[in-house]
Amino acid sequence: MDGESARHWERSIVGELADWAGYDHSMRVAAVQLEVALADVPANLAACESLARDAARAGAQAVALPEFFTTGAAFVPELADAALAPDGAATDMLLRVGRDERVLIGGSFLCRDADGEVRNAFLLAGPDGLLGRHDKDLPTMWENALYVGGDDDGVIEAGELTVGAAVCWEFMRSGTARRLRGRVDLVMGGSNWWSIPRWPPAVYTRRAEAANGATAARAPSVFGRYVGAPVAHAAITGAFSCPMPELPAVTYRGRFEGGAQIADAHGRVLARRAGSEGSGYVIADVEVRRTEPREQVPDRFWLHRRGAVPAIAWNTERLLGRRWYARHVRGRPPLTLDPTPAGASPARY
Repeated sequence: MDGESARHWERSIVGELADWAGYDHSMRVAAVQLEVALADVPANLAACESLARDAARAGAQAVALPEFFTTGAAFVPELADAALAPDGAATDMLLRVGRDERVLIGGSFLCRDADGEVRNAFLLAGPDGLLGRHDKDLPTMWENALYVGGDDDGVIEAGELTVGAAVCWEFMRSGTARRLRGRVDLVMGGSNWWSIPRWPPAVYTRRAEAANGATAARAPSVFGRYVGAPVAHAAITGAFSCPMPELPAVTYRGRFEGGAQIADAHGRVLARRAGSEGSGYVIADVEVRRTEPREQVPDRFWLHRRGAVPAIAWNTERLLGRRWYARHVRGRPPLTLDPTPAGASPARY
């Protein structure tokens, strides 16, 4: 191909992308941070819709919502009845915002499918409807009490753009990087990552929490280096308390952390909102074309060290959580909400 033909081909491809969503290789993306009201589905839906619309009106062409954007996630019994149907209120909100604001919008929520199982389902919607779904592969710690895992590849076609979905500790796993590596133009996802409380011995738990918080912030930002695409990572924030699955007489008191951020394919953070800043969003322009990944995916299960406390909890809460899920969650009906009246505006957050 001579130089003139190459330039003509490039202009043609750029034109096709521009026709879809008004961008060439550059795209303005946003990631929402939600100070969550645990298990309060209507309040969280209204807050996310308001924040997503604000981000779209600030120029975002794609908006990432957090993991569990309808509920947050902790070991609280109210979540046993908080899962929505695949065509329920959460999906309605995504479709409504995608259509009204002409944006891509995606996030994950507790979704009760027709088989009676609950899954942590990431749905992506656009101006013309629902584009695809990804179910998080493995529940993390006490999340085993809330849902079962999935096994899809998380690659969602959105017109000329290919989106890779990743949710919370999927950003920690080598398998996630392998399934998305070189296949996607943009990674969208979010987290509901909690802190390590200051239990005795305080010297150790303070050090463990410092490492945990650093990993929560770092895992999404460097993920693009393994995949070869920019990352829009949304986050849940806020303080909360709940029982511990393995120690029901002990109350966990901590916070959600990590922060919303936008990072490029080289791991540079372009925008970040600290968890202490509460609800809001970050927005930045990224290059949405897959590039050669800068890092090799390591030949191990985890991309990053978890630390001793998370490693222990990963195993103990997985076993106890699965038992609780079988007794209290599996087979219940989905939560139903009154629909938003046509033409009505959602509550402001």
